[in-house]
Amino acid sequence: MVKRLFDLAASAFGLILCSPVFLVLAIWIKLDSPGPVFYRQERVGRFGVPFRIHKFRTMYQDADRRGMQITVGGDPRITRVGHFIRRNKLDELAQLIDVFQGTMSLVGPRPEVPKYVAHYPPAMRERVLSVKPGITDPASLAFRNENDQLAQAADPEREYVEVILPAKLQLAAEYAERANFWTDLRIILSTAKLLVS
Repeated sequence: MVKRLFDLAASAFGLILCSPVFLVLAIWIKLDSPGPVFYRQERVGRFGVPFRIHKFRTMYQDADRRGMQITVGGDPRITRVGHFIRRNKLDELAQLIDVFQGTMSLVGPRPEVPKYVAHYPPAMRERVLSVKPGITDPASLAFRNENDQLAQAADPEREYVEVILPAKLQLAAEYAERANFWTDLRIILSTAKLLVS
């Protein structure tokens, strides 16, 4: 209950505070390339319930039909504006909408697409999906340069499934087991510090 109340208050405050940024990003995205302002993609939420995540669109409209469901550094599907938005993590700000709606939390394991959730070992799946997915978590901090790592791999998708995903799952499972208000607060502060730096 405390977590939900904090998420609700913080996301409402964040949406109000960031509304000018949202407006500028929306206009910039629309001027840069045709397509919607938000990118909506199906992700797997708590207890395996699917939902559609909000992100500011950083790729061309038909990007899903032109490549993998992961993004690597220098991906040609990313728009000019998209490079700036991704570099500064501004695309994730739209997920404050999901937090406000209750499908996500500020802190929790990053929600995956069904294709990669299928690779979760059963025991790990149960632990990781026992909590709401979040905008940030320990794995997000540890793999903040994930796109660059994937860009250097001979087979980015294989690198993600066999190397990055298991490591992220382990961190997500550890978070799910010991999550509380204070661990969430520490992760939020670490994320804010990283973004500022």
